[in-house]
Amino acid sequence: MSKIDIKDTKGKKVSDKELSADIFEIEPNVHAMHQVVRCQNAMLRQGTHAVKNRGEVSGGGRKPWRQKGTGRARQGSIRSPQWVGGGVVFGPTPRNYAFRINKKVVKLAMRSALSAKLADDELVVLDKLSFEKPSTKEAIKILEALELNGKVTIVIGEDDLNTYLSFRNIQGVTVMSAFEANTYDLLDNASLVMTEDALSRLEEVLA
Repeated sequence: MSKIDIKDTKGKKVSDKELSADIFEIEPNVHAMHQVVRCQNAMLRQGTHAVKNRGEVSGGGRKPWRQKGTGRARQGSIRSPQWVGGGVVFGPTPRNYAFRINKKVVKLAMRSALSAKLADDELVVLDKLSFEKPSTKEAIKILEALELNGKVTIVIGEDDLNTYLSFRNIQGVTVMSAFEANTYDLLDNASLVMTEDALSRLEEVLA
């Protein structure tokens, strides 16, 4: 069972914490993570794309010229696909891209993501995050003290409105509660920051 340093908002170590081996020390399952991320992205697609086929395009009610005797190819409608302004053949239609993933695979993907972050030394655990009032300036100071660069995902233990409002306007920073944590957001960053409370909640859920 490995340990991780618990830091304060100034980047100094205040204690350490033992991590669950079943969550933070497994061999990351790349296939499970890929499957879950693909599922999440698919559910975000609106699927409202649509084109009109020859039956939906207005016009073309009569035959443009008689069948024989004109020397031209036979045509039945000016809204056939070969005509400019005609219907589209095999075009996109509204559809739902969502598909389901087994709960066991979802948990395996999250455990794999956390194990990968720990192995890559991209996991930072803070003792707490608290703001008396929303302050983006103070939030930026915390990120600078922790020497975090690039995209950052911050997971807090509960819905702390002041903390959320402090970090949400910072470019490249995503903030969420432990209940909202998912495989995509755990992976889509250069650094994953969690409060000690959020870490405990995730361990309870993924145990």
